[in-house]
Amino acid sequence: MSTTIAERDADRTSDEPAVPDRFERSSRLAKAKAYAVHVYTASGVLFAFLATRELLQEACDPRWVFVWLLATVFVDATDGPLARKWHVKSLAPSIDGRTIDDILDYLTFAFLPLVLVYVMGWIPRAVGWTVSLGMLASLLGFASVKAKEEDDGFFRGFPSYWNIYAFYAGLAAPLWGGWFNAVLLWGLAVLVVCPIRLIYPNLAPRPWKPLVLGGAAAWAILMLVMLPRYPHNPPWLVAASLVYPAFYTVLSVALDIKARRRDAAAATGDV
Repeated sequence: MSTTIAERDADRTSDEPAVPDRFERSSRLAKAKAYAVHVYTASGVLFAFLATRELLQEACDPRWVFVWLLATVFVDATDGPLARKWHVKSLAPSIDGRTIDDILDYLTFAFLPLVLVYVMGWIPRAVGWTVSLGMLASLLGFASVKAKEEDDGFFRGFPSYWNIYAFYAGLAAPLWGGWFNAVLLWGLAVLVVCPIRLIYPNLAPRPWKPLVLGGAAAWAILMLVMLPRYPHNPPWLVAASLVYPAFYTVLSVALDIKARRRDAAAATGDV
């Protein structure tokens, strides 16, 4: 007796296994990896807590604060490539990783480092409250829709590297006094909301990206080497630690000028 096409399709469907096949299992694994990236990003809050706990100690040791803040930098530097590799936006869309990232970045790049500067008295007590100007500027900077110009690989404005500022403020305070740090803080707070552009390391142009990221890794190691004797490090070591920030700043300016000239030429049709 003949059967209809619908009946044959029904028979074929009923013969399919009820358990997920290897493709479905692979899809589930991919989603699990994508959500794991969100968890990895959020793990930075543990290091933020440890830094806060040290800040609350009666005799706060800034070296431990920097250790925990450096750990958050490592998480921040590595979660982005993982997110792109494991397609987090498409496979784990119910959680906004950018929101987690921004909250933790503000907490560990801006708020806690500036609290450390205040707690340690690295700016004069009379103007200690002005650390809040850096916090305010960074809050506006993080909220800006133009904070990251990812197509060109730039941050817009000083990208709230207050953890780095705090590290060098501790070195500068015994040498040049708190007023030097205060003036520098005010200047950087203004630059947060200015249209300057600095390199977004993970999105640096291809010829420069290995050097930018490799230099950043070497610089982080150098800062760890400085921690045991911090802030009483030999001048030559402090000078050596400033090489990478100087390179990063000069390269940012050069690439920004090049990008602006390219955009101007494209706008006028003079390519």
